[in-house]
Amino acid sequence: MKGVLTFIIVFSVVVIFHEFGHFFFARRAGILVREFSIGMGPKIFGHQGKDGTAYTLRLLPIGGYVRMAGVGEDETELTRGMPVTLVLDDTGKVSKINTSKKVQLANGIPLMVESFDLEKELFIAGYTSADESELLRYEVLHDASIIEQDGTEVRIAPVDVQFQSAKLSQRMLTNFAGPMNNFILAVLVFILVAFMQGGVAVTDTNGIGQVMNDSPAQAAGLKEGDKILSIDGEKISSWEDLTGAILAQPDETLDLEVQRGQQTFKTEVTPETTTVDGQKTVRIGIQVPMKTGIVDKVVGGAQQALANSLTIFKAFGDLIMKPNLDKLGGPVAIFQMSSQAAQQGPTTVLVFIAILSMNLGIINLFPFPALDGGKLVLNIVEAIRKKPLSVEKEGLLNLIGFGLLMLLMILVTWNDIQRFFFQ
Repeated sequence: MKGVLTFIIVFSVVVIFHEFGHFFFARRAGILVREFSIGMGPKIFGHQGKDGTAYTLRLLPIGGYVRMAGVGEDETELTRGMPVTLVLDDTGKVSKINTSKKVQLANGIPLMVESFDLEKELFIAGYTSADESELLRYEVLHDASIIEQDGTEVRIAPVDVQFQSAKLSQRMLTNFAGPMNNFILAVLVFILVAFMQGGVAVTDTNGIGQVMNDSPAQAAGLKEGDKILSIDGEKISSWEDLTGAILAQPDETLDLEVQRGQQTFKTEVTPETTTVDGQKTVRIGIQVPMKTGIVDKVVGGAQQALANSLTIFKAFGDLIMKPNLDKLGGPVAIFQMSSQAAQQGPTTVLVFIAILSMNLGIINLFPFPALDGGKLVLNIVEAIRKKPLSVEKEGLLNLIGFGLLMLLMILVTWNDIQRFFFQ
């Protein structure tokens, strides 16, 4: 259960932070965000804010989404012959259209829809059951609402507040904002981890940090701040050299040359093998030195985020050069890693959130249809051509891209299931 809860929290935080980036910059560009959903599937709760956005909570607590006017499958919810109920304002214009059987509106006017235009002309026309011979036509307010069949109340989407009506620069920023938020989240989480750990590890040194009580290092006379110059005659210049030499010779006595201040002395230490979180490890009982200043923690957290991003880019480069499904991971792999992180404590979970967020941001910037990077490529093409691709062509590209992504997701998920449950 801890693994399930961790998976839900990790995945939801990363996705919702991504979607909030799109939401924030869409609003700034004057694009109507019709719905901001936390979770997927059937609606549990919904509230339409003064900004026109329907904020909803849905049954499946995995991720979320932002529904911008004029983007993707954001289509008009009305069809010819559909029974609806209209609510009029004091001027006789439609302020609300109810298409749901789950919602009953007092003083509503029943209408069988014959024709409508909720984007440009803003009208709805139809017949009442009382008189099917007379076609009634009503003007619709620019900020009118429509209650969808599942009971969610959203604003209608006139063309002037649709995504395509915003300036090109605003649309590009809105597309980029999701991955950008993932990078920001990763940096903030790594900084938070630095504060939780009391500082930032310094690994490009042969100096040692805290010496644990009743440890082989304490028995050997080592103290915090000492520098280990060599182990068994091999020069030590970094923490990587130090830990590598210790791990290579478990339970064997090592000859150390140590510098303390201006003096140098020799001592011996015998690493011990212990079990931590079910895994055997070799140690002498020293910790990596830390920078503990506030600025050090902030800078160190940002540097940690940068280092992880470079590692991710290197991994993607290796994947491109040597394709292999085992190098990819889908929801099953994320669940497995979430469960492992949960067993190791909150700090490990936070680091996993940061790394996953960085991964999501980088993947979404790939110039592939249906991803944010693919949309940015189309924006660049539009800037060069001085006009956008036709809606049909753009829709076809996104459909192909989405289909390929779903196929890849299925293959990766099936591969994960085989790796984790049948091997």
